Amino acid sequence: MNFVYKTSETGMLKKFASRGYLIVLLILVTAHVSGQARQETQWTSDGYSYYKLEKGAIIQTDSRTGVNTEVVSTKMLTMPGSSTAIPVRRFMFSADRQKLLIMNNTKRVWRYDTKGDYYLYDLKTGTLKQLGKRLPSSSLMYAKISPDGTKAAYVSAHNLYVEDLQTSKVSQLTFDGTDRVINGTFDWVYEEEFGCRDGFRWSPDSKKLAYWQIDASNIRNYLMINTTDSVYSFTVPVEYPKAGEDPSSCRIAVIAADGGKPVWMNVPGDAVQHYIPRMEWAYNSNELIIQQLNRKQNESRVMLCNAGSGAVKTIYTEKDNAWIDIKSRWNDDDPSGWEWISGGKEFLWVSEKDGWRHIYRIDRNGKEVLVTKGNYDISSINLIDEKGGYIYFDASPSNATQAYLYRVPISGKKQAERITPALYSGTNSYLISPNGKVAFHRFSSSLVSPASERVDLPSHKTIGAKMPLDSLKNNRAEFFKVKTAEGVVMDGWMVKPASFDPSKRYPVVFYVYGEPAGQTVTDSYGTGFNRLYEGDMANDGYIYMSVENRGAPAPKGREWRKSIYKNIGILNIRDQAMAAKEILKWPFVDSSRVAVWGWSGGGSSTLNLLFQYPEIYKTGIAVAAVASQLSYDNIYQERYMGNPKEDKKPFIDGSPISHVQNLRGNLLYIHGTGDDNVHYQNAELLINELIKYNKQFQLMSYPNRTHSISEGEGTREHLSGLFTNFLKSHCPPGGR
Repeated sequence: MNFVYKTSETGMLKKFASRGYLIVLLILVTAHVSGQARQETQWTSDGYSYYKLEKGAIIQTDSRTGVNTEVVSTKMLTMPGSSTAIPVRRFMFSADRQKLLIMNNTKRVWRYDTKGDYYLYDLKTGTLKQLGKRLPSSSLMYAKISPDGTKAAYVSAHNLYVEDLQTSKVSQLTFDGTDRVINGTFDWVYEEEFGCRDGFRWSPDSKKLAYWQIDASNIRNYLMINTTDSVYSFTVPVEYPKAGEDPSSCRIAVIAADGGKPVWMNVPGDAVQHYIPRMEWAYNSNELIIQQLNRKQNESRVMLCNAGSGAVKTIYTEKDNAWIDIKSRWNDDDPSGWEWISGGKEFLWVSEKDGWRHIYRIDRNGKEVLVTKGNYDISSINLIDEKGGYIYFDASPSNATQAYLYRVPISGKKQAERITPALYSGTNSYLISPNGKVAFHRFSSSLVSPASERVDLPSHKTIGAKMPLDSLKNNRAEFFKVKTAEGVVMDGWMVKPASFDPSKRYPVVFYVYGEPAGQTVTDSYGTGFNRLYEGDMANDGYIYMSVENRGAPAPKGREWRKSIYKNIGILNIRDQAMAAKEILKWPFVDSSRVAVWGWSGGGSSTLNLLFQYPEIYKTGIAVAAVASQLSYDNIYQERYMGNPKEDKKPFIDGSPISHVQNLRGNLLYIHGTGDDNVHYQNAELLINELIKYNKQFQLMSYPNRTHSISEGEGTREHLSGLFTNFLKSHCPPGGR
């Protein structure tokens, strides 16, 4: 059960900024906002209404009518003797809807504000009290009410606790938690690369908890240096395993809710050389089900674990020549949950084993049945309507830049059918009620502003007011395909100058990401926007565009996505350059004024394009780039490039610092010194190489700013002005 967050599109942008997508965010925001809502919305037991936070109160909204009913008022959330209500950051109801758990006073841990204080409101007795009062303020994490509604469990200082909700008696379950021995939550890299945050699960009978223990004792700290917040500088340690360094060890235990000795699951394989990114109760209180990945992440095993003895049995194994994506990659960065059907006899699984991302049914003996058939990818599972006999999912078989709702019989005996009407050509996302009867439909495209409506399923008939489809008068994005001399067909978008004259030649600015963690070419709101640029690029006379290379997570099949294995910085860069060569043949493109820019992985791509293809790209702006792939974290970099201790050559060949000597154009490099994701170390490695080869460039370091470079007064305005002035100076706008 997930918390209901008070969200906004701005909040979603911040989440994506942590991966360095700061500008492509708006291209992806439509799909992501709906996905975030899908994770966070808590529905009523009948599946027709849901709860939301409004002006500090908890409101129940009927999805069919839109009628709001106040369930918990601000007066109810006011402690005795106080005149103000407790501010609500997140909330969660118990299974019987008789108790409400509230989180506030939150503090950030890595990317998210997952520490805080928790309060419990009892709707039956009308009482409000704080949980874990004797523990340090704002130290509780992931509090969850037990299925029977009698207890709450939470983590504090990397130890697990259970509190009796009637007596307020607190039982400490684990005692070995330290800054490196982590019970019930995760280390930096598990959170960043697997989406793992909440690290414990209540058993269905409320008598036990299963939890992860991460031992990061052998992980070295990367020391960031803060030189501005005091007279003397000080270090900021970040526990961070670099590529080639051993990961933390990981194991799973089951412990009684009233304490005692944990039962450790006897998971085969070295606990350091394997990951466990998923764990849940196996539809009963006697077994766990887990997914184990080897360190290379190209072999996955699904195992059943006996909660009483710790005995483990592997029921399903899958291998890939490249890597295997886990659930968080097709479930909005959320690896939690297990898709059980048939009363726990089967579960759904997503695999690319036949060349496409498909849904399978798998029973407890590992026997599988293909559910989605055909040469297309599913993007994500929206809902399993077992009563109705269907699975709803997102896909776009004929256009990789778009997204639509489909459904397929769980039996797999019929082909999938599209639910989204043809009218909505672009990106569609859905929040479907648990009963499969009603959905919130959200739509946008490069030409239409985001809009939403309530629809009946499966008819897709509008309930209430029909969504307005307002054209974006100031957005002139055009989609195109470009075929390289090597036969690679790539999607792209382009925004031409406002006063476009086909007899003139214009400068072109490429936006690039290029790595397996994100797309830049999607038919959704924000396509063609550049939020760093001051003013309007089209009005100023630029052609702004992006093309999508192989390796991008587009729904184009396994081969498209995984051809980049051991080829980051090589294949993706060549694809981009070969596409640019074809584009420069267009009569209205000025080949003497070609710029490229990107952030994070896009910054790395920008550097590689400038260095490896200096005859094409004359100007580049790279932000927070990975200059050396050996400096990035092991889970991400080893997933796509292998283990450098076994083969370092791809890491060297794909790193921008290996090609600095070829720079001929204009380079602006930007990085925050407080970046705990792509460390400022990368900037200094790059600077050293630029000095070595006497390459002149411009540098902007933002003190103590993180990967998003968003902190501090005036930062965004300064960054925008810097970007714009450099581009105008070295790649002047306007037709010639």
